[in-house]
Amino acid sequence: MEHEGANRTMESRGSVPARPPSYEGVWRFTAPAVDVSVPHARRAVRDLLKRQGVPVHDDVGHALLLIVSELVTNAVRHAALLSPELAVEVAIGTEWIRVSVEDDHPYRPKALEADYGRTGGRGLLLVREITREAGGECDVEHTARGGKIIWAALPLRPSVPPGPPPSARPAPPVGTPVPSGLPAPVPPVGTPVPSGLPAPAPGAPVTAVPPPVPPAPLPPVPSGPPAPGGPDGAAVTSPRSPLSAP
Repeated sequence: MEHEGANRTMESRGSVPARPPSYEGVWRFTAPAVDVSVPHARRAVRDLLKRQGVPVHDDVGHALLLIVSELVTNAVRHAALLSPELAVEVAIGTEWIRVSVEDDHPYRPKALEADYGRTGGRGLLLVREITREAGGECDVEHTARGGKIIWAALPLRPSVPPGPPPSARPAPPVGTPVPSGLPAPVPPVGTPVPSGLPAPAPGAPVTAVPPPVPPAPLPPVPSGPPAPGGPDGAAVTSPRSPLSAP
């Protein structure tokens, strides 16, 4: 991998040199226009960012590696016939990073504008969308040898910070109407649970609810044997068994 223009300083006698950040510079490497070059190029750019200590946001780093894969794949599939070799260049500044893929095929793809029907266009459309969401730019340029360069430049930090995760967002107050088809909001921990009765209107008199009346106690049950006699007080005799002696 070639390295151009990194850590260049201008010194004068008796002065302290002004050194740029250690991660700034331009790196360029070539690869054959074959399928195996796609993961190799992605790995090379990833290792470069890690080795130079580039302060790139995680989301921007993932987007950049995806763009590298798509651009190299596009060159392998559509330029290998006239360009058996491709070149990948990474330029890093203080607040931005630019990646480009160069080949010797003269065709300038229109997928960066809009070309859903062309084979391979979806990959370049993906590059355009990823670049736009990251707040960057992408374009196609012709080279002096009649080929082309497709490049994308991204800021090291996303232009719009991501919102808080759903778990960090405050829950709506109890009683907030919920649109149909959506689950009801979960109230914060410690919120008193309503008893099921509607709340009184503001300013309306509140009527006290009397406590429930306990049931009357049951009469005591006698503990001794029942008294002899029937319902009318007559004596009750047991019928003689036909087997008993007279």
